[in-house]
Amino acid sequence: MKTTETPAPLPAESGATVSKIDVPVPGPAGKKREGGVLNVFSHGVLIIWAIMVVTPLLWAVMTSFKSDSSIFSSPWSLPDHLHFDNWSRAWTQANMSDYFLNTVLVVGGSLIGTLVLGSMAAYVLARFDFPGNRFIYYLFVGGMSFPIMLALVPLFYVVNNMGLLNTIHGLILVYIAYSLPFTVFFLTAFFRTLPTSVAEAAFVDGASHTRTFFQIMLPMAKPGLISVGIFNFLGQWNQYMLPTVLNTDPDKKVLTQGLVQLAVSQGYKGDWSGLFAGLVMAMLPVLGAYIVFQRQVVQGLTAGALK
Repeated sequence: MKTTETPAPLPAESGATVSKIDVPVPGPAGKKREGGVLNVFSHGVLIIWAIMVVTPLLWAVMTSFKSDSSIFSSPWSLPDHLHFDNWSRAWTQANMSDYFLNTVLVVGGSLIGTLVLGSMAAYVLARFDFPGNRFIYYLFVGGMSFPIMLALVPLFYVVNNMGLLNTIHGLILVYIAYSLPFTVFFLTAFFRTLPTSVAEAAFVDGASHTRTFFQIMLPMAKPGLISVGIFNFLGQWNQYMLPTVLNTDPDKKVLTQGLVQLAVSQGYKGDWSGLFAGLVMAMLPVLGAYIVFQRQVVQGLTAGALK
């Protein structure tokens, strides 16, 4: 009977390793499929979110050019023709022009004051070590978590005792104080990312701290200033609670107060087209500011997050 002998295993070469178990490694095709599924899912979520955000905006703009009867008879159809008289009626008869002007004055003054004071405080906290540095920084951080509702009553009496109640400049000062904590918190992290060699070279050339800040460091912080400026602009433009408490003069009301008054008055009159026209007037400046500066906002956020 003839038997077959199993051949002896060949000796491994020097320096070579013999693998007993071969573990399958996923190839690049599998990774590409997983990445494709994630991309499709993320793009689908973004598309759904964009539709949810854009649809109400487009509907409000479309409705502002329609007549009152067509708003209720065919709310989702395009206007038969553009009714520009809705905008003129809201601008003149509903005093939207006065509200708009007051809002521009308040937000413009408070935005400039917030950026100047906030950038100066943030630069000192980020660049100079002195006793109490961290304590002051955390005071600003704590101010971000303080609910503004708890400060309305004492704030009313403080503003009233200072003679700033129902005044434009009084509202500007309150807006600056309200926006400073977030501004200092954001810009402190941004100034820490800027190179110190440029400021040191300016000091060697004989530049003072003031000149170094305004002519060198502040231009370098332009992306961060634009980003925090946009955030403050959005918050101050849409602020309703503070002017309602501190500004009761009908001639000095801001846009948010005017919109509430317009909604009440136009609701009784049935002038819904004028109401939507006023709503779009209040919405367009905020939307336009973000569209114009969206690239700078992203640059400021990414630059402030990386060190």
